[in-house]
Amino acid sequence: MTEFLSRNLAGLVPSDIRLMTRECQRIGGINMGQGVCDLPTPPLVRDGAIAAIEARRSTYSYAEGARELREAIASKLKRDNGIDADPETQIVVTIGSTGAFTTAIVGLLNPGDGILIPEPYYGYHLNSAVLAGLEPQFLSLEPPEFPFTEDGLRSAIRENTRAIVICTPSNPSGKMFSADELAVLERVACEKDLLVITDEIYEYIRYDGRRHISPATVGDLAERTVTLMGLSKTFSITGWRLGYATAPTALAQRMTMVNDIYYVCAPTPLQYGAAAGFAVGSAFFEDLARSYQKKRDLFCAALRDAGFDPIVPQGAYYVLADVSAHGFEKARTAAMAILEQVGVACIPGTSFFQGSTGESLVRFCFATEDSVLEEACRRIRSFRAG
Repeated sequence: MTEFLSRNLAGLVPSDIRLMTRECQRIGGINMGQGVCDLPTPPLVRDGAIAAIEARRSTYSYAEGARELREAIASKLKRDNGIDADPETQIVVTIGSTGAFTTAIVGLLNPGDGILIPEPYYGYHLNSAVLAGLEPQFLSLEPPEFPFTEDGLRSAIRENTRAIVICTPSNPSGKMFSADELAVLERVACEKDLLVITDEIYEYIRYDGRRHISPATVGDLAERTVTLMGLSKTFSITGWRLGYATAPTALAQRMTMVNDIYYVCAPTPLQYGAAAGFAVGSAFFEDLARSYQKKRDLFCAALRDAGFDPIVPQGAYYVLADVSAHGFEKARTAAMAILEQVGVACIPGTSFFQGSTGESLVRFCFATEDSVLEEACRRIRSFRAG
């Protein structure tokens, strides 16, 4: 019988994030590999979804999302991001921010187009681009500062490059793009006529007083930018799979068509729960950032005590740590040694780089309850190289 396999799947394998999660479950360890974010869901969000279910608001929403949620998103975008978005024509509610990314690359790009992905990168951006038939192209940002320069950007662009992906705050590095770096992006993207796709799902999780800048607000980028955001991380509802995008009307309409064809709509009662969540005040987001900064500092201190060298993140809830001082030559070997010896799962840095840079790094996720994090810190401090 003919072997049925899409050519687009050739070379793709299950992610190390999934594999390490399974290995962690096998030994009953603490999973700091996958960003599951197991913190409590805010009562407003939880109760809003329950109320929607009890009111039987469980039929399809519009393909672009429930009107109440789109209106709440539009208000939030204006208040917190400085983005003016028409809730009727410029916002699309999706199955997570990954679903928003899929609707963007399928609806706005063509097979064979080049998409520039700075590394370290989020694996779903890469693999989704491959499945869409795009040509992934890479711009290496060097640790520990991961500078984004005009010379580096220009040298990475090829004749068929049609888009660039910017993740700020970044998964996995926690890098936040500065105003100067975004000015470089604006200058080059406008000159080269590039679509800019921004993943800003960690926008509220930032540290040391840093300000999040949405690239769509910089210069003339608004007309060529698809802004991807989400609710999973902010409200600790990763399993609800709710994200959204805002873009100029012509782009948003094409994305809505793809969203309808692929997904029909995001889960309707959960949309109403998320809409209720936007009523939380600014204090909620300030407390969120403070809470995560405390977790970051606690865990980075434990890594240093264990002889690892953490690259302290500016935002998001991940930390890359250099493990080379322990003599590891391969990131996967290091990750498995940490898991087997102290029962804490992390992700090999090679999951986020094309070249050898990732071999000296592993990534941890510290989005967990304080009691679990404290135990993970205790375990990490007990690690000894084999």
